[in-house]
Order: sequence, then structure tokens, then C-alpha cells
Amino acid sequence: MFSGAVSAASGLMRDAVKASVELFKVMIPIIILVKILQELGVVDYLAAPLGPAMELLGLPAAMGLAWATAMLSNIYSGLIVFQALAAGSAPLTQAQVTVLGVLMLIAHNLLVEGQVTKRCGVSFLGQNALRVFGALGCAWILHAIFTAGGFFTGPAVMLWMPPKPDATLLGWAAGEAKNLGYIFLIILTLMGLMRFLNAVGLTKLLEIILTPFLKLMGIGPTAATVTVIGMTMGLTYGGGLIIHETRAGHIPPRDVFAAVSLMSLSHALIEDTMLLALIGTSPWGSLAGRLAFSLVVTAALSRLAASRERRASGTAG
Repeated sequence: MFSGAVSAASGLMRDAVKASVELFKVMIPIIILVKILQELGVVDYLAAPLGPAMELLGLPAAMGLAWATAMLSNIYSGLIVFQALAAGSAPLTQAQVTVLGVLMLIAHNLLVEGQVTKRCGVSFLGQNALRVFGALGCAWILHAIFTAGGFFTGPAVMLWMPPKPDATLLGWAAGEAKNLGYIFLIILTLMGLMRFLNAVGLTKLLEIILTPFLKLMGIGPTAATVTVIGMTMGLTYGGGLIIHETRAGHIPPRDVFAAVSLMSLSHALIEDTMLLALIGTSPWGSLAGRLAFSLVVTAALSRLAASRERRASGTAG
């Protein structure tokens, strides 16, 4: 029994290391590239064309810089820029902060997470386009609803903002190394959790419960658990598990596109929603609105992909 436990633990560790290495091969070069682009001031050039879009969404044009920073880097960096911009502008309403929050929630860290989705077997450009235009579409719908109904017109109450990171190169490197360590530990934990769920039969129960729902999204039962993990924990973790499970032959390729697309539009639903709530966003937009939009878009994309596949097979036949 003891030797069996040791063997299981070593197998789990080996698989977690393998999955993490696959992710780190993608992430580390992109993290370095993003740092170089930030130092060169590329974010300012990315933000310039976003001004008109921000005004269309009822936001100050300058807020394009916060979203551009989040797209190139991550939500925390975007919030730091937002804090600086908000300090020098008129107070924003809860509706405005919610719209900006949805933009950052759907489209952030595009270079790193885009490479993760590419390793899953889907298009880097396609998924990033889905996230950017999806963010704009969801934000516009929410802006229209809030404006028409007069919802959330009071000032946003900001309870917390992230501290400014260490600006030195050494401090940046240490922070990124710590983040990679956390990613490995979380992947190890998630893999262990999945094996435990498999052992006690809960995975099958989850598949039975989620299958009718996810079937509408074009996601088969074998991808159900991993998809839910990605939606709740984050795209990096869900993507890492999909890479591992696909290579092991557990998830058919036809399910990957729908699963990754859904996770691209709605991931880290708990953590990121709570984070944005601290700057005044409403969960009716950042959670309910984003999730509903993601489900509808993913279902439409899955049906479009299936239709194209049928036409292609019919032509080949």
C-alpha cells in the first residue's frame, strides 16, 4: 500500500512538472518580451487608438491606457494605471467602472495566455481576436443596458488598489519567479484534485450533471471538469490541464475549440470578479453579464464550427 502511494505521488509530481514545463516554455519568453515592450513604452502606442472606443462605451478616452496595459500585461498592472488615471479625473460611476472592468476581465494578458491557448491546439490570433472583440461587444451591451435603465449611476466605491510593484529589474524577476512557482503548485494541486475526483467517482458525477449544459456549448463530457476548472481558476491552469489531457488522449480535439473559447471569455470567475468588485464594479456586469455573454457567443461559435465541419466533410465525400 505504501509503495503504491509513493508511486502515485511520484507519478503526480512527474505529470505536474511535465505540464508546468510545457507552460513555462511558452510563458517565460513572452513574459520577458512583455517587459521589454513595457520599458520601450509600447503600451502608449497601443492605447492611442482605443480612445474613441472608450468614449463610445461612456468612458474617458484616457482609460484606454488602463485597458491597453491590462491587455499587454495583466489585470493588476491595468488596475495600477487605472488608479493613477482615476486620481486625476472626475469620479467614475459604478456603471463606468463595471464597463471598464469587463473589458479588462475578458481581454488581458493576451500574449502569454494566447500562447497557452495556441499550445492547446487553437489559433493564437483567433482567440485573441475573440477576446478583444468579445470584450468590446460585452462592454457595449452592458453600457447600453446601464444607460437605458439608469442603472449604477452612483459613484464607484474603491475599497482597495494593488500596491505598486518593485520597479527594479531584480525585483521584477523575483516577482515573476514567485508567480511561476505559484503556478506549479496550483497545477500540482489541481492534478491531485482531479485524480482524487476520478478515484472516488465524483468526476463521472460532474460529467453527468454538466453534460446537458455544456453540450449546448459544443463541449463533450470528457472536457467538462477541465473546462469548469479553467472557468473558476483561470485560463493558464485550465489550459495547462487541457494540454496534458489532450496529449494523454482524454479529450478529443473537437471539444478543445469550444472549451478554450469559453475559458477565454470567462475564466477565473471567482478571483477576478472579487478583485474587480474591490474597485467598485457590479457583479451583475462583471460576473452575470460576462458569463451570459460568454455562453451565448461560445454556443454560436460551436455551431458555426460544426456547420463548417459538416460542409467540409460533405464536400470531401
